[in-house]
Amino acid sequence: MRTSVTKRLPKPTEWPVVKQLQRGDPHALGETAATDRSRNLAPRTREADKVVASVCPYCAVGCGQLIYVKGDKILDIEGDPNSPISEGCLCPKGSATFQLVTSSQRVQHVLYRSPFATEWEVIPLAQAMEMVAQRVKKTRDENWQPFAENGDEVNRTLAIAHLGGATLDNEENYLLKKLFNSLGILQIENQARI
Repeated sequence: MRTSVTKRLPKPTEWPVVKQLQRGDPHALGETAATDRSRNLAPRTREADKVVASVCPYCAVGCGQLIYVKGDKILDIEGDPNSPISEGCLCPKGSATFQLVTSSQRVQHVLYRSPFATEWEVIPLAQAMEMVAQRVKKTRDENWQPFAENGDEVNRTLAIAHLGGATLDNEENYLLKKLFNSLGILQIENQARI
């Protein structure tokens, strides 16, 4: 079954080629290419109350970012042109930081799955931090080695290791190394480099 659709055809003066010729814009790069929608477009950053300088969280390069905020809501995140490191440029991961911090899929609470459980449960952050601290202390105490096999004093544990993620910068990794060395942990590595 055929249905007829009545569609208004543009007048010859509305044709793009005619507009281009009439306006002296043969490549349609100027006003000829504009639409009502494109004429009313405005940057998200125009509505910002303040701009906060920050550092990209993805690697140890430390690219500068500008965070545009209105009230308590982040409107946009862009590269900081005043950054001596990145001069306003961001890699694809850094450019996606806005999605990282504003995504509705972002987990905003601590999830814990006890051994042999099939479901996750939400627990308070303070409880999770206490659980981690107790497990580190227990493992350290149970595996402490004051002396090596040859009798040298070593004061260490080989039962704990640390691998920092690429979102930690050099300063954070420095502090982590100091913390874990003070606990007698020797196997410490990070990804604070590209």
